Amino acid sequence: MEKLKRSELFGAALVPVTGALVDRYNKCLSYIGTAPTKLHSFHIDAMGWSPEIADEKDDFLYLNSGEANPNAIILSPKQNEKPAYSPFHSFDREIMNLVFKQHKHAIKDITRDAAICIDLDQYIDAFYEPEDLLKYNQITVDFAIVDDLYTVQQNQLKLVEEFYKEDNFLDESLHLKILASARKHGDLRTRTLHMESIDYKTSSFYTRAFGGVFVFRTKGSGKNILIFESKAEADKVKTSSSTQAFHIEDQRFFSALAGEKMIVLDPEHSVLSGYFERVLQTIFLSHVNEPTHPLSDILENSNVYKRYLNRLTADTRKQLMILNRLKDNSKKANALDIEGGLTPEVLACIQIPTPELAMDLQELVWKLIVKTTPYKDPLFLYWYDKETFYAEYTAWDASYQDWVIKLIKQNTWNT
Repeated sequence: MEKLKRSELFGAALVPVTGALVDRYNKCLSYIGTAPTKLHSFHIDAMGWSPEIADEKDDFLYLNSGEANPNAIILSPKQNEKPAYSPFHSFDREIMNLVFKQHKHAIKDITRDAAICIDLDQYIDAFYEPEDLLKYNQITVDFAIVDDLYTVQQNQLKLVEEFYKEDNFLDESLHLKILASARKHGDLRTRTLHMESIDYKTSSFYTRAFGGVFVFRTKGSGKNILIFESKAEADKVKTSSSTQAFHIEDQRFFSALAGEKMIVLDPEHSVLSGYFERVLQTIFLSHVNEPTHPLSDILENSNVYKRYLNRLTADTRKQLMILNRLKDNSKKANALDIEGGLTPEVLACIQIPTPELAMDLQELVWKLIVKTTPYKDPLFLYWYDKETFYAEYTAWDASYQDWVIKLIKQNTWNT
């Protein structure tokens, strides 16, 4: 992981928390019913989630008040445009971007000497059945300021208003009240210390609830599609006139998504984006046994590549030849008329989100593809499933780690 840290691909975007900010953070933890941290310094992401505190508490969801009620903490304007490292929902980062956009000045004012607790309330106290996820239509983002500075501000304004009435400027006790408030809290009269609630409408999304679920809402007469990472949870849902439920290992959901025009077999788009080539490289490396060259050299040096290609079995070489032929013919109308049919290797290279989809929905479909394909594009694995990326990275060959880091750094979008 040290190489990832040096390359700023792990932890670089986290905001450090020390000194007085630790105390403010603990006040927010107490507000949401969580025990304070004993750490004297740590780091937080856009939502105020800290990997160090999650380790300390051995609780990944320590900011949640139950699965249905996640919270967030803002300590600093520096959290703006930072990633949500471990979001509970796929839309969490978008919500935080909206919060910072609409309340930029208030956040700057408030975090000078206080912290903001955020409640992502979708009017569901708890999830009881997986189908409850389909009720997740609108989230109201509510804000609470620790130390209740807004009330203090209103009291200061009332004291000043009283001061200007008649002969009250002669009242020494009133002078002392104003000075005491100013010494303790500063002059709050002109600061923006109130944040109006924000409504956010959800569409399709991924959530960690029920062991991890992809929720695809369909339009028109189509059935909503729930794809579960937990088979036990998937088995609880019965297909109805409005809902289809699948376990993530049940590949039939791809047909359901294709029927809703959310996923498509498109060799041309796959090749143009570079996705096809990266998956092809992964497939090739999966067949290389006991290499005597660094994997980076095998991928980048055509002569070394050919040496290892010729060591593979005839069936494997034929499989790779078919994929290369498909890549070369990707623009042709009959590109999918290939020998052997749509094998798992072929599907891994050409199954992509429908390009016409909205970007957030494309990203959701990519997240699903990355989780399910046996041949993972390391770049998209980093973009769309960082936890799995970090877990798998540690087992990779050192030269392959370097090659992947270089690949990600060359493609900085969404990192």
